[in-house]
Amino acid sequence: MSLDSSVKREFMGHPIGLFILFFTEMWERFSYYGMRGILTLYIVASASAADPGLGWSSKDGIWLYGWYTMLVYVASIPGGWIADKFLGQKKTVMYGGLLLCLGHGVLAIPQDWAFFTGLLLIILGVGGLKPNISTMVGGLYEEGDIRRDSGFTIFYIGINIGAFLASISVGMVAYYYGWHYGFGLAGIGMLLGQAVYIWGQKFLKGVGEFTGGDKATPEMKAAAKRPLTKIEKDRVIVLLISFLIVIVFWGAFEQAGGLMNLYTDTKIDRYIGLSWLEEIPAAVFQSLNAAYIIIFGTMVGAFWVWWKKRGRESSSLFKMAVGTIIMGLGYVFMMFASKEAASETFGKAAMFWIFLAYLFHTLGELSTSPVSLSFITKLAPLKYASIMMGIFFAATGFGNKLAGSIGEASQLTPYNGDLSVEKQELTPFMEKDSMEVKDANNQVMITYDYPINEDKNFTIKSNVFLQNEEIQFEEFETRKDLNHLFALDQERKDELKGVLTENEVTEESPYHARLNFEKDEDALKVAENKGDGKNYKVSFVLEEEQNEQEYKTFMWLTIFTVSFGILLIIFLKRLKKLTHGAEEKEVEGLEAEGFEIADTEIKD
Repeated sequence: MSLDSSVKREFMGHPIGLFILFFTEMWERFSYYGMRGILTLYIVASASAADPGLGWSSKDGIWLYGWYTMLVYVASIPGGWIADKFLGQKKTVMYGGLLLCLGHGVLAIPQDWAFFTGLLLIILGVGGLKPNISTMVGGLYEEGDIRRDSGFTIFYIGINIGAFLASISVGMVAYYYGWHYGFGLAGIGMLLGQAVYIWGQKFLKGVGEFTGGDKATPEMKAAAKRPLTKIEKDRVIVLLISFLIVIVFWGAFEQAGGLMNLYTDTKIDRYIGLSWLEEIPAAVFQSLNAAYIIIFGTMVGAFWVWWKKRGRESSSLFKMAVGTIIMGLGYVFMMFASKEAASETFGKAAMFWIFLAYLFHTLGELSTSPVSLSFITKLAPLKYASIMMGIFFAATGFGNKLAGSIGEASQLTPYNGDLSVEKQELTPFMEKDSMEVKDANNQVMITYDYPINEDKNFTIKSNVFLQNEEIQFEEFETRKDLNHLFALDQERKDELKGVLTENEVTEESPYHARLNFEKDEDALKVAENKGDGKNYKVSFVLEEEQNEQEYKTFMWLTIFTVSFGILLIIFLKRLKKLTHGAEEKEVEGLEAEGFEIADTEIKD
């Protein structure tokens, strides 16, 4: 490969083009992680709140999150194919970035159609940018250039700086100013990244250009026709097994944006009592992973170098197995959090459990994710290198979908009912509060009133139990009867009765529920319905059942990931034989892990 003189210009011992790609990817990850951090929170936020969300249930919100994060990665397959067959990496990254700018811009529009259109554009944009920009980093260096490893490490640092800054800033902006301002800030980050990429094209000449069709070299054409050898076939088998590890790892790890995010929002005590910030927004906790990577990334890499020099087992498969075990152990802390939250009625768990869980998840990631892509480059046959990379991205996507399915299963389907009384019968069960409302000129103002008079949501804490074989609802503190306030669907009512009967729930040992009263979204749009107290729906889950379901989810995540990692270690020798010494040929003293860590960015 012959590089243009402008590409050969250096800064801090590396091509200037590296820093163009560094800032492009940093801002792209800023936009992605910023949006991801508030995505599920927006989906489940009430549609009738002052800053309305979609009003979906937690179960449905995690379902959508799982599909979205899967499609983001699966889109990398056609993105890589388009680059290889038609455009080259450079142009595909350019067009992917433009789609991302458009997608994030559309998300900032407070309309349902804009939300789903924006998600589609972002999926297509990430598919074009993600699989190609890391390849361009490698293209900045001549074959055999020892700086390649450290170059990828620098690139990876940019990824996590973007993720860290986004989780804090976008989360805070969404908390103080509204969801769509948060989406808008994420879009501004992508615009900055695209501007940097366009400005820096002169430092990327000859990098990521289209080389297919008539430009293919005789060596490339010959390699495409040659059949696989026995060694190559064995290595493909090992790669396919490693893709299974990828699915399992990300299926557990990617609870971060779904289940862990919602759990932090509802079950973690985030109160800090500062005059300017009473509680930490749940989305801000998404910054912990990136912060831990920045703090511990070098330490973990140095540990594996030290470990290898002592003659200990340090193959990629071993690191991936150990990383999966460490990540799984992080859910032990979530089990403790679940127990603490369930120890008192309507209780919450301390913040440090979340800090510890994300710490172990990150340490596991640093041992697993960094080596996975490098493992592909070591074992994939030349003629199938692109296909194997595409399958890796698909495996990452399927892992994200698995994460969504697990998170969805952890959330109970709410019981639903309809309000059956006039609003004057409800006001004794609520307190007046200060609320943001919009006046006739659509200006936000503060009013002090009962929520139902302003069409706002409200919650009543309730005991739930059986008495004379009938379901009884009574206010948690005053023990006032609530049965007359709403009517449940008969089928769900029978289901609830069955649960209470099976668990022998009585007045002396009741279950509990937060009865959420929310006005129908369509009724909100009719001005004449303002404050009439009608068209309210009621939904709730039993706290004891939900706590138990979440505890079981955390427990099985721990058991399965740790068991899976141990199983890999048991069969490690057999799997290593199938690699035919691919990793034993690494030159001592060259930190091959630098390349691995960098490409991991694919972590998201």
